[in-house]
Amino acid sequence: MQNLLRKIPQIDSLVSHSSFNNLGSKLIREIAKKHIDLLRKDILNGRVKDIEQNKLIDEILQTYYERLKPSLKPLINATGVILHTNMGRSPIDKEILDRASNIICNYSNLEYNQDLGKRGDRYNHASKLLSSLFGTDSALIVNNNASAVFLILNTFAKNKEVIVSRSELVEIGGNFRIPEVMKSSGAILCEVGTTNKTKITDYKDAINNQTAILMKVHRSNFTIEGFSSEVEYPQIKELAEDNGLIDYYDLGSGYIPTLPYNLGSKEPPISKILKSNPDLISFSGDKLFGSVQAGIIIGKKELIEKLKQNQLLRMLRVDKVTLSVLEETIRAYLEGRYDLIPALKMLMTDTKELKVRAQKMHEDIGIDKTEVLQTNTFIGGGTLPNREFPTIALHIKGKAADLERRFRQKDIIGRIERDMFLIDLRALEPKYDQLVIDRALEILP
Repeated sequence: MQNLLRKIPQIDSLVSHSSFNNLGSKLIREIAKKHIDLLRKDILNGRVKDIEQNKLIDEILQTYYERLKPSLKPLINATGVILHTNMGRSPIDKEILDRASNIICNYSNLEYNQDLGKRGDRYNHASKLLSSLFGTDSALIVNNNASAVFLILNTFAKNKEVIVSRSELVEIGGNFRIPEVMKSSGAILCEVGTTNKTKITDYKDAINNQTAILMKVHRSNFTIEGFSSEVEYPQIKELAEDNGLIDYYDLGSGYIPTLPYNLGSKEPPISKILKSNPDLISFSGDKLFGSVQAGIIIGKKELIEKLKQNQLLRMLRVDKVTLSVLEETIRAYLEGRYDLIPALKMLMTDTKELKVRAQKMHEDIGIDKTEVLQTNTFIGGGTLPNREFPTIALHIKGKAADLERRFRQKDIIGRIERDMFLIDLRALEPKYDQLVIDRALEILP
C-alpha cells in the first residue's frame, strides 16, 4: 500500500502531460486533484492494486469533456405543441437571428445617442417599431410579462387598490399567481364579482378614494364554461375614465390577427383592444407574438415615461440580444414577412401539407411499422386553453412508453395519445423530417 501511495503522480507533473496541451489548465488541475484524491482513497481501502497513469489521464480527459458539455441543447419538437414552455416556447428563425447578429456581435448604439454624442435611451429602439406596428403612443420592454405586471402595479398602485375580477386571479407557470405578484408590488388587491360572474356594477361599487387601477387579466391558460359572464374591456375603460383611474389589460399573450382562421373570441387580438384606446396593455413576447422572452408594454406616452422613472426598471430591463431579436421580429410583422415567425408559420401550415410529409415518413420508415393519423393538438405556452387545432401525426407502432423513451434519448420528443407513440408534425420543422426517419430506422427492429 505504501509503495502504491508513493507512486501517485504529483499534480504539477500530471497536468503538464502532453495530453492536456491546449486545454483549460485551471479546470484540468481541479479535475486532476479530485481524481488523485479519489485514487488515494481507493488505495487506502484496498480497491486499487496498481496505478495506470494512462488510464488516469483518460479518466481526467473524460471528466473534462463531460464538464464542458453545455447544459442547453437543441431538441426536436414532435409533440405537436408549438409554444412548448418546457422546450423554450417560440423558436426563432435563423434569418431573424442573422439580421440581429450584426448588432449582437458588435458594439452598438444601445445607449448611445450618435447625433448628440452622449448617452441615449435603450428603450427608444424597439418602442418606435412597436408604436408603428400598433399605432400607440409609446412602448416599453422588460424581461417578461410578469415583470411588466409588477412594474405597472408598483409604479401606479403602490399602497393603493387595484380592482380585478375574482375570476381573473390566474396562476401562470411556476406557481406565479396574480395576487402574489400584486402583493409583492405593493399594490392592494380588491377582488370583485364571483368565480363565474362579474358585472360592471361590481367594479363601480368597489371604487373608492384608494383605488388606482381597474385591471383586466386575460384567462390565457384556463376557461370558464356554462353559467358565466365577464365584463368586456371597453366597459372597464369607460368606467376608469369616468372616475379618473388608470385602466390596464394584462393580456398575457399578444395575438395579432394574421392567421387564415379566427382564434376565437376568447383570444382577443391586440388590434381589437386598441380600438378602446387603453391606458396600458402588456403581453409576452415569446407566446403568440412569436419572438423572444420579453414583457411588452404599450400605451399612453405619459404613463410609459413614468414607468421608465421607476428605479426597479433597471432590474427588469432587457439586454442588446433580446432587443435586437425583438426588433427584427417586429420588422418582420411590419414587412408582412410572417414566414419569418416560426410559431405563426406552424399554426398556418395546412394539414394537407403535413399529411404529405407524414406519408413520406410512413413509407421511408416502413408501412408495417407506422401509420398516418389525423388528430388534434394544442398551441401550449399558456395560450388558447381547451382550443384544439387539427394536425397530422405519425403513429410509431410498438410499446408507447418504451418508444417515447428511446426517441427521447435521441433528442426527439414525441407524445403518447391513447397508448400510441406519436410523431406530431404540427410543430416539427420540415428540415428535421429526414433526421426523424434516420433515427426511427435506428430504433425500430
